[in-house]
Amino acid sequence: MRSVSSRAAEPVSRGFALKALLAVITGLIGAALLHLIIVLALPSFSERDAYTRVLAEGEIFRFYRLGEKPDRAGLAKDDPFVDATVCAFDISDGPVRLTAANGGVPFWSLGVYDQSSNEVFSINDRTSAGGVLDVVIASPAQTTALRKALPQAVSQSILVEAKETAGYAVLRSLVPQPSFAGIVSQFLNQATCAPFEWRSRSRF
Repeated sequence: MRSVSSRAAEPVSRGFALKALLAVITGLIGAALLHLIIVLALPSFSERDAYTRVLAEGEIFRFYRLGEKPDRAGLAKDDPFVDATVCAFDISDGPVRLTAANGGVPFWSLGVYDQSSNEVFSINDRTSAGGVLDVVIASPAQTTALRKALPQAVSQSILVEAKETAGYAVLRSLVPQPSFAGIVSQFLNQATCAPFEWRSRSRF
């Protein structure tokens, strides 16, 4: 015959087991709800990344000036003394060439990013030849083809090998005083971001 103490311990052990089971079930339900919330929120977050916002500016292979306030794509320049312009590109069918003649701007810089906003290349007027922007972005296969028979058109260009086919570029120029605004505007407005037509695209 079981003792009175052992019989009294049974409800306590059952109660502990029920509490533990309830805690496990509550944890599983909470984890499932959290997972569902994350899954539902992903599209919203993905629509706000930098690459998607640059794409929302308009067609690719074109620079778009950024203003003081966020535009319809949610982009704006982050420094009142720096003007900026952005361009999305895709090198699946061929390289892209970024150019801008230095018309006397005090300083400019270019950053090239992949779809995940990782910077893959940067340059400024101090590190470029003659302070001129002339960059060709290409895939590894395209870069090899260019180097085997470098066309005269890009003999002075800087070749940038990109592992991902899509990305965007940000061109910035310093505006230390209002008197530089016209020169900087001309520099940024004349910058080009266009497919580099060297060979037939089917050969890349």
